[in-house]
Amino acid sequence: MTRAPYAADPTASRGREFLENRDSTRGPRSEFQRDRDRIIHSISFRRLRSKTQVFIAPDGDHYRTRLTHSLEVAQIGRVIARTLGLDEDLTEALCLAHDIGHPPFGHAGEKALSLAMEKHGGFDHNAQSLRTLMRLESPYCDHEGLNLTWELLEGLAKHNGPVEEPSWALAELDADYPLALRKHPSLEAQVAAIADDIAYDNHDIDDGLRAGFIDLDELLTLDFVADQWRMVEKRFPGAQRERQLRELVRGQIGLMVNDVIEHTRKAVSGIETLDDVHGAGKMLATFSPGFAQSERKLKNFMYEKLYYHPEQLSTAEKARDVVSRIYAAYEQDASLLPHDWHATLPESEPARSRHVADYIAGMTDRYAIDQCARIYGSAPAGLSNV
Repeated sequence: MTRAPYAADPTASRGREFLENRDSTRGPRSEFQRDRDRIIHSISFRRLRSKTQVFIAPDGDHYRTRLTHSLEVAQIGRVIARTLGLDEDLTEALCLAHDIGHPPFGHAGEKALSLAMEKHGGFDHNAQSLRTLMRLESPYCDHEGLNLTWELLEGLAKHNGPVEEPSWALAELDADYPLALRKHPSLEAQVAAIADDIAYDNHDIDDGLRAGFIDLDELLTLDFVADQWRMVEKRFPGAQRERQLRELVRGQIGLMVNDVIEHTRKAVSGIETLDDVHGAGKMLATFSPGFAQSERKLKNFMYEKLYYHPEQLSTAEKARDVVSRIYAAYEQDASLLPHDWHATLPESEPARSRHVADYIAGMTDRYAIDQCARIYGSAPAGLSNV
C-alpha cells in the first residue's frame, strides 16, 4: 500500500524527548517500530494480562483482559491503517499502549483513585498512560521512561480529540515536552481510537453473551444487529448457536471497519499533509453519521444490560473498596510500601500522594486483592462474578 501524503512518516519524526546514543546492533527498524517494540517489551504492557476489561478478576480463561483487548484493538487498527495508507507501526503502537494507564479493576479502580486523589489533582487513566510511558517505566540507563517518539506521545495524549483542559499529570508532561494538546491528532491516533470502539463494542458483546449477562433476543432489538443475525442464520442454518454468535461478532466488526474506511476516505478529500490533519478542526477517522447513531444505540444497550448490570455494579463497588482501603493504608503507614517505592517517597504533597497512586495504578487485579488481604487480613469476597 502506498503511503498517503497525510500519513505520519517515521523518517520525518519530531524525535524523542531525550537524545539517545543508539547501539547500531539492535536492528534496522523505523522509529515507530522501535516505539511499538519498547511498548511490547515493557513491564506495564505485560501487567495488562491481569487487569480488568469488563469482568473483574475473571475465573474463566476465555474472558478478555486489558491485554487481549489491546491486541484485538491493534489488529483492527492495522487493517484500517493499511487500507488508508497510514503508518501501520505507529497505529499499532498507539493501540497497544492506549490502556497502559488503567489501574486494577478498570474503571472501578480509576474511580476509587480519583476520589482518593481528589485533593491532589485526581486521577485519569489516559494521563496515567503518558505518565507511565514517559516517567515511571524506566528500563534504560540514560533517561527516564521509554523515550517514545513525539508522534506516539501526542497521539496517545489526544487520540480522542484535542485536550483543552489537561489534568495535572498531562499538564506536567506537556510542560516538559510540548505535545500540541489543542490540535487534532494524527490520523493514526484517530484510527487507534475508533479501533478501540470497534473492538470493545463487539468483544464485550461476545463476553457478555458468554457470561449470560446479555440476552440474545434483547440484543436483536437493535435493528442493525438483527440484520447481521438474519444473515448469519441464512448462511449457516445448521451451525451450532455458539458458532453463529461468533460469526455475528465477526460480521459486526467487518461492518464497522468498512464503514469507517469508506467514511474516512471521503473525509480526507482535500487533506494533503499531516499539518492539514492537525488543523482540520475535526476528527476525520469516524463512523458515517448514520452508523454513528446506530453505534451509540449499541453503547447505550451495553451500558444498560452489561456495564450497569446489578451484579457488575455490586462487584465494582467491592473493587473500589479494595483500592480505597489500600490507598488509605499506604497513606497512613508508608512503611507498608515496597522498599524501593518507600525509599523514593516524596516528603511533601501532592507529590507524596501521587507517588502512592502511581504504585497502586500499576497493580494487577490479583495483586491488589492480595495486598488488601495482606494489610487487612482479608479481602472482600465475590470479587469475580464470572
